[in-house]
Amino acid sequence: MTRVIHTGDTHIGYRQYHSPERRDDFLAAFDRVVEDAIEDDVDAVVHAGDLFHDRRPGLIDLHGTISVLRKLNRADIPFLAIVGNHESTHGQQWLDLFETLGLATRLGPSPVLVGDTAFYGLDHVPLSKRDELEYEFDEHDADTAALVAHGLFQPFEFGNWDAEEVLTEASVDFDAMLLGDNHKPQREEVADAWVTYCGSTERASASERDDRGYNIVHFSDDVTITRRGIPTRDFEYVSVTLGEDDGIDRVRDAIREYDVEDSVVLISIEGEGKDVTPARVEEFALEAGALVARITDRREIEAEADELSVSFADPDDAVRQRVREMGLSEAAHELDELVRASKVADSNVRAAIEDHVSTRIADDVGAFEPMEGEGSESTDEESETDGSDISVSVSSSPEDGTAVAVESTADSPADDGSEVGSQDSIEGSIAESQPVESSADAESTAETESTDDTESMDETGSTGDAASADDSDVEAESDAADAADGTDGQVSMEDYL
Repeated sequence: MTRVIHTGDTHIGYRQYHSPERRDDFLAAFDRVVEDAIEDDVDAVVHAGDLFHDRRPGLIDLHGTISVLRKLNRADIPFLAIVGNHESTHGQQWLDLFETLGLATRLGPSPVLVGDTAFYGLDHVPLSKRDELEYEFDEHDADTAALVAHGLFQPFEFGNWDAEEVLTEASVDFDAMLLGDNHKPQREEVADAWVTYCGSTERASASERDDRGYNIVHFSDDVTITRRGIPTRDFEYVSVTLGEDDGIDRVRDAIREYDVEDSVVLISIEGEGKDVTPARVEEFALEAGALVARITDRREIEAEADELSVSFADPDDAVRQRVREMGLSEAAHELDELVRASKVADSNVRAAIEDHVSTRIADDVGAFEPMEGEGSESTDEESETDGSDISVSVSSSPEDGTAVAVESTADSPADDGSEVGSQDSIEGSIAESQPVESSADAESTAETESTDDTESMDETGSTGDAASADDSDVEAESDAADAADGTDGQVSMEDYL
């Protein structure tokens, strides 16, 4: 028999609500799991991804994690893990560093034997790359086998990855899939195998109201899964419905009904009543001993929603309409198509434009004359030139994109002072029609595959319970602020090594 702790989504380093204490809480929860593993003398701790909250954890988070893993190592308990979407880097992973230090084993297509069970790993894979997967795994001679994976799998809610497809197409027969990414503990039997989420070890979203914990998985003749909770910081949910004459005093009375000492207090205000200043409510909760206080006045949200008018439009259509209104020349339209809509690689755009403009000048200089159309300011008298002296220059920069200048140096400019294919018209076409970067890969995501992963955490989009989408933007600015100031001990793996 093999008995392991199945955990994941520890999100070490998450400075939730901008609170250093909350950051400590996430490491403390992981430490509690390890302490339980040592006390129960399990055969291994299996981590299903998102050990860290960020792909650039601070030194304090790295040191803390190494300290906890050393406890497991001294107890001779292996730590088997995969890489989740939050911590994934473009090159080597932090998990590789821990493996180099002898503190972890990164699971993959080759079996890692623990007792009579073979463990395999499948790191988080972006949605756009999943069609390439063949689910080829090396053979094993163990009694049972388990696949550890990170993603949002069907048949669970938010699922965009079919667990049954993975199990049936895999070259190895699995008795269980031990999953991470969804912070809600769940399990289902799929294709004669148990498919289970262990849930997160700390509340990464206000919607994660259930107790946090991990799974204990027994592999023998059958696979059995039990769940154990761990103590975490209290979240107090205070809901206040105001009557017509109620105000801040009613909100204070509601807070007094809860033990808010050292708690995260989330206050929701509904009903009618007077205006309530969130800052005064927060101040009162903090004076009562709360660690963090957040106030949501749903009356304001509903009022704003009533005033909003939302319309949806195709951005490409909007650009095309704007280009039509500019009255550009035939050649300028061609350049717009070349830069904005063609499949020419970015690195080749400059050469392609130079070649196209040179060819156009040689074939038909008239193609550079502005066309009449909506928004066109062209005059009835068209400019004339023999094209005897036309120079073409193309410049590009990462900030401004590609600009094309076509200048005429003919001895007799047109009477109206216009230049053939003027720089303003062509350069305007290119500047107005630079391609816009797509955010389709944000899956957390959303891939944020929140929901960055498609997920709905307060600050990250990581999936919690089904209602988590309502709270997904509570603290969205936290990571951006940390990244912007470059502080907080952030370090790349290369610097660390």
